[in-house]
Amino acid sequence: MKANKTVLFIVTLLCCVTTDAQNFDDYFTDNTLRLDYIFAGDRTRQGLYVDKLVKIKHWYGRRKRLNQLPYEGNGQITVTDSVSGDVIYRHSFSTLFQEWLTSEESKNTPKSFENVFLVPFPKNTVNIKVELFDYHRKTFASMCHTVNPSDILIRTIDVPNNKYVTIQKAADTTNCIHIAYVAEGYTKDQMDSFVNDAHKATNALFDHEPFKRMKQSFNIVCVESESKQEGTSTPHKLDWKNTALGSHFDTFYSNRYLTTLNLKRLHDELAGAPYEHIIVLVNTEQYGGGGIYNSYNLSYTKGPHFLPVVVHEFGHSFGALADEYEYADTDPMYFSDTEPWEPNITTKADFSQKWQNLIDQGKAGLIEGGGYQSKGVWRGVQNCRMRTNECKDFCPVCQQALQRLIDFYVK
Repeated sequence: MKANKTVLFIVTLLCCVTTDAQNFDDYFTDNTLRLDYIFAGDRTRQGLYVDKLVKIKHWYGRRKRLNQLPYEGNGQITVTDSVSGDVIYRHSFSTLFQEWLTSEESKNTPKSFENVFLVPFPKNTVNIKVELFDYHRKTFASMCHTVNPSDILIRTIDVPNNKYVTIQKAADTTNCIHIAYVAEGYTKDQMDSFVNDAHKATNALFDHEPFKRMKQSFNIVCVESESKQEGTSTPHKLDWKNTALGSHFDTFYSNRYLTTLNLKRLHDELAGAPYEHIIVLVNTEQYGGGGIYNSYNLSYTKGPHFLPVVVHEFGHSFGALADEYEYADTDPMYFSDTEPWEPNITTKADFSQKWQNLIDQGKAGLIEGGGYQSKGVWRGVQNCRMRTNECKDFCPVCQQALQRLIDFYVK
C-alpha cells in the first residue's frame, strides 16, 4: 500500500553482473560515511545541499558490485576516487521530496526535506555526486562535493545509540542483507511488545517467496528506540504525539499515508546498529503505512492488516516494486516513451529485460493497469501482494525481481 503518488521514473536493470571491477579494501575502510543532505525547493526550482557528515563504526552494506546498481531509482549517488577518477561506489534511491514535487503545494510553496544516505567510508579523498531524475530519465537537480576522510568536522559515532536485539542471524554476517526494525510510538515499558511485533513481521516476510528460501541471507535486529508517548501523530484529528521519530499520518494530506520526515533523527536512533534497510514499526491501531525505495518503510502494527501491509511496504523500500493498483483520477506518472525503472510494471517502451521469460513459460502475461494508472501501464498477473492486501503471495514477476535483487547483494 502506497497511500499517495510516488515520483516514479525509469528502469535500467543491471542485475547480477558476474565481474566486479572494484575491490572494497582498495578504496574503503570498515566504517560507514553517513551523508546528511537537505533537498529543497518548489516545482520550479530545486537545490541539494550538504548538511553534515558522520562516521560510524563498521560498514554493513555490500562489498562487491560496488560500482553497479540493481535498479536505477529516482535518484543516484556516485562516489568517485579524486585521483584516478574511477567510480568506486554507486547507490540509488527514492525520496519524499521528489514525491512532494508532484503535489499542488509545490507549485507555490518552497519546502525542505531531510535525506540521509550511507556509503562506505573512503580511505582517500573522494568526489560525491547526487542526482535526482525526472519522468523521462533526465537529471533535474544535482550537486557535487568533495569529502576528505581526515576532515575534523566529520562527527564520529563509535558505540550504539540504542540497545538492539538480534532476532534473525544470517548464515554469513559478512555477506548478507542487514535489516533493522525501529520502534516508533512504543514507550520504555512497551519494548517487549515492539520485539514481539518485529517477530510477527519477520515471520510474515519469510512466509513469502523468495524470502522463505533465502532466509539465511538476512540478518535482522530490533532497535529499541523509546518514545515519550504511545502511538503516532494524527494531524486530521489534531492529535500530536511526542515520539522517537515524530512520525505522522496525513503525509501530503492523505489520511492513511504514514511517514516520518525526520530522517536524521531516524538514523541517529539506528547509529551503531547493524543495518542497511529499515523497517519502522508504529504502535498504532489506525491503518496506514508508506515505503520509499532504499530509504525506509513504516507500518502500523495494531490492526488486522499489519502483516500484509508491512510485507507490501518492504516490497517498496527493499524490493523497488511499484504498486500494481490504479486510481480513477490520477495524473499520468508513466509515459509510453519511457520504461518504468520498477521491475514489476511496464509501459512496453523497453520490455525485453523484464518478464518476457515468464510469459514464454506461461507464468505471466501483460494485464493493463498498475502504477496508479488504468491505461498505458501493464502488470504481469491479475493479482499480487503489490496490488491488494488480500493476495497472499508476491506474483511470479515480483518474485523473480526480488530474487534477482537478493542475488545482486549476496551472490
